[in-house]
Amino acid sequence: MNTAGDRPTEGRPADNAGGEGEGRIVSVNVSPRKGERKQPVDEGELRAGHGLVGDGHAGDWHRQMSLLAIESIDRMVEKGLDVGPGDFAENLTTEGIDLPRLAVGERLRVGDALLEVTQLGKECRDRCAIYYRAGDCVMPREGIFARVLEGAVVKPGDRVRRLPAALPRTK
Repeated sequence: MNTAGDRPTEGRPADNAGGEGEGRIVSVNVSPRKGERKQPVDEGELRAGHGLVGDGHAGDWHRQMSLLAIESIDRMVEKGLDVGPGDFAENLTTEGIDLPRLAVGERLRVGDALLEVTQLGKECRDRCAIYYRAGDCVMPREGIFARVLEGAVVKPGDRVRRLPAALPRTK
């Protein structure tokens, strides 16, 4: 399991939860099946219309990718949990973008990939292991979901830029 001490902190701002329009990828995380913690990988291929290649959540649906901010994970660490990137089953752990403040339809340029936000948070029907250990889980409140519009290989350190929502199509 990852701990806060395992994450590099040089170059990280002390508190960048202000939600500016630019941040970075802290970790790319994958698991072969749903309902599992994800393991950090050196890089991942985001495929348009599919999601993260090799991940159990990828497919032809609106929740192809999940994102959670390291700032959210750090708050759980402050509560005494031994958690890190991937432990909340997020595909991309980000820094510097206030994910819960994004709106459905907004777009993120992640490295060379393009994502569109499709869902904010989620309803948990069953309590996860993190909830039972901490009495709380941030993913339902602070995680977001997206679909991949333009694919690319992404890796930790890649820029994440907030783009305006797509304009509605006119007839």
